[in-house]
Amino acid sequence: MDDLIRYRLRRRLSARDRSVFDLVASRHWPGAENVLPRLSRSANHGLLWFGIAAGMWAVGSPRGRRAAARGVASLALASATVNTVGKRSVGRARPGIESVPLIRQLARRPHTTSFPSGHAASAAAFAVGAALESRRWGAVLAPVAFSVAFSRVYTGVHYPSDVVAGAALGAGAAYAVRGLVPSRTQLPPPARPRTDAPALPGGDGLVVVVNPSSGAQPTVTDPVRQVRAALPKAEVVLYTEEAGPLPKVLAEAAREAARRGGALGVCGGDGSVNAAAAAALLHDVPLAVLPGGTFNHFAVDLGLETVQDACDAVVAGSAVRVDVGRLVPEARRPGEGPEPVYFLNTFSIGSYPELVRVRERWSPRLGGPAASLLGVLHVLRTSRPVTVRVNGRRRSVWLLFAGNGAYRSVGVAPVRRYDLADGLLDVRIAHGGRFARTRLLAAALTGVLRRSPVYAATRPQRIRISGLAQGTHMAYDGEVAPAPPAFLIDKAEEALTVYRHTPG
Repeated sequence: MDDLIRYRLRRRLSARDRSVFDLVASRHWPGAENVLPRLSRSANHGLLWFGIAAGMWAVGSPRGRRAAARGVASLALASATVNTVGKRSVGRARPGIESVPLIRQLARRPHTTSFPSGHAASAAAFAVGAALESRRWGAVLAPVAFSVAFSRVYTGVHYPSDVVAGAALGAGAAYAVRGLVPSRTQLPPPARPRTDAPALPGGDGLVVVVNPSSGAQPTVTDPVRQVRAALPKAEVVLYTEEAGPLPKVLAEAAREAARRGGALGVCGGDGSVNAAAAAALLHDVPLAVLPGGTFNHFAVDLGLETVQDACDAVVAGSAVRVDVGRLVPEARRPGEGPEPVYFLNTFSIGSYPELVRVRERWSPRLGGPAASLLGVLHVLRTSRPVTVRVNGRRRSVWLLFAGNGAYRSVGVAPVRRYDLADGLLDVRIAHGGRFARTRLLAAALTGVLRRSPVYAATRPQRIRISGLAQGTHMAYDGEVAPAPPAFLIDKAEEALTVYRHTPG
C-alpha cells in the first residue's frame, strides 16, 4: 500500500513538473531570447561567477572581497557535491525539447543526468555565500542567480524540480561553509576594555593624516572627500613625500591633536597605522583608524570595515584600549640603545620579510592578492632557514612569527583576533631541517599541523631573540627593516586608546 502511494505521488509530481516545463516553453518571454541562452552558457563551469568574483575583489571594499571569497568557496563545495553525489544518485534523463523553440535551445546540449541542476546549485551557492558576508552584494547578485537558474528551464535542459533542488543544495553549501568559517557578522568585534575617549562632533579636534599611496587595490570612493563630508570640522592632511617622512608628519599631527584636546586620525594601510600608533603613544592622544590600505588587518579586527565606521566612532566617542606589541633592542651599555619598535599586528623573521619585499615590489602592477601569491611562490623556491636563539636555545627556523594577541587560524595562517587586550603574544615557529617546508605544508593540508614536529606554537607574554646574523631582516605590520642582533619582544598592555565602531 505504501509503495502504491509513493508511486502515485511520484507520478503526480512528475506530471506537475512536466506541465510547468511546458508552460515555460510555450510562453513568450519578451527580450529573453537574446539574454537567457547567453547567460546560461556564460555560467558553464562557473566562469560567470569567477568573473564576478574577480570584479568584486578588484573594486570592492574588504567586505566585498570577503563576500567574493565566500561565494567562490560555497560554489566549489556545491559543485563538488552535485558532481560526486547528486548526479549519480538519481540518474534522471534530460527533458525532451520538442516544445522548446529552436531559438532558445543551446548549441551544445549537456550529456550528464538532469537532477539536480549544477548551474542552479552554483548560482545559489555563490549568491547566498556572498549575501552571508554582505547583504548589499547579495541583493545585487540575487537577480543574476535567479536568471541563471531560470535559464536552465527556459533553454530546455532541466525540469523545474531539477533547478529547485540544485538551488536548495547550493544554498545549503553556502551555509555549510559559514559553519566551517564563520562570517564577520557572526563574530563580534573586540569589546573590552572599553574606555573614555573624547566625542568629537563633526570631527572637531581631530587631525587626520591621509596616505594616498597606501594600498594596491583601486577604490570606488575618495577617502578625503568621505572624511570631509562626515567630519567637516576635522583637519585633513594629505600626505606627500615633499612633506618629509610619514612618521614625522604623523608626530606633528599628534602634537597638534594633543594641543586641541582631540585625537589623531590616520587613513592608510597597516604600515601607516603603525607609524600613527607610535605618534599617538608619544603624545598620549586617542587614535582613529580609517581603513585605506589593501588588507587593513588592524582596522578590521576593530570592527572598522569602512571610513564611515571610523567617522561614526569618532563622533560617538566609542573607544577601547588595546595592547601594543613592542620590540626592545638590547643595549650594548646600560641606558643606550635605539627606541623600541612597536607593532599592532605581527612581527616575523625568516621567510616572511622576503615575501613582504616581493609583494611590495609587485603590488603596484599586479594588485595586493596577486603580488602576495607571487611572494609565496618566490619564498617557497628561494628561501633558506635562519639561525636564531629563542630564549637562549639555538634553532634553525623557516619562520618565527609573533602576533600582538592570540589569533584564530586557518591552517598555519593567522586570520583574526577577537581580543586586542589579552596580554599575550601569539608565537609560531616553523622549524628548518630536511623537507621541512614539504612536511609543514602536508601537515597544514591534512589538519595535523599542531602535532607536526616541524611546527611549534605558544602564547607567552614575552620572548627573547638573539644570535641573528648581520643582514637579517624583520617584518612588522607589513614594513621590512634590518633586525637588531638581539632583542626582547613583549607587550605594552592596554597602552593605546583607539576608536571602535559599535553597530546599531
